[in-house]
Amino acid sequence: MVSGKTIKEIDEAKELENLKILEAVFFVSGRFLNMQDLISLSDLNPIIIRDLIEKLKEKYDKEDSALEIVEKNGMWKMDVHQEYSYIINKLATGNAEFSKAEQETLAIIAFKQPIKQSVIIKIRGNKAYDHIKKFSELDLIKKKKMGHTHELSLSDDFYDYFSVADGEAKGKKIFEESGISEEEKTEEDFSGNGKDEEVLKY
Repeated sequence: MVSGKTIKEIDEAKELENLKILEAVFFVSGRFLNMQDLISLSDLNPIIIRDLIEKLKEKYDKEDSALEIVEKNGMWKMDVHQEYSYIINKLATGNAEFSKAEQETLAIIAFKQPIKQSVIIKIRGNKAYDHIKKFSELDLIKKKKMGHTHELSLSDDFYDYFSVADGEAKGKKIFEESGISEEEKTEEDFSGNGKDEEVLKY
């Protein structure tokens, strides 16, 4: 017969193993993950995952770690504390979080805000719908309904996320780092003189 102490030890060992699995998922992903992502990547159930997320938060707080678990709109991500973000900015340009195509779309929004969503779609194609949806879910942009489209502009969270105060300067920096062609940044491309015939998807 298994003693109560042995059962407790087994449970604690299992929880520690699950904690390591979830921590590894966050570490390797380098991006915001929703619950379905976490379930798929860890093979754990949502009740256990939510409990483990809280334990990870407590662990990092207790250890006074440079890491933290950030939650935004039902998604979670392992990140460094704000006071250490300057180190990350020196080492990376956000490639782990955003694809090259997403960076290019965000660069146009940052450079030409406020800009109509219909203009972004005209420049970047239908794939930009998904990009804009992601930026909106992360609260990096603001969307204001305008006729049959939306007007897009940067949110306050955008500046916090990229640790900058000068929106125009950061917009230009993102634009330069994204490698968008000269043709794409001409006033003609951004004029949006065509009809706003797009259907509101989001």
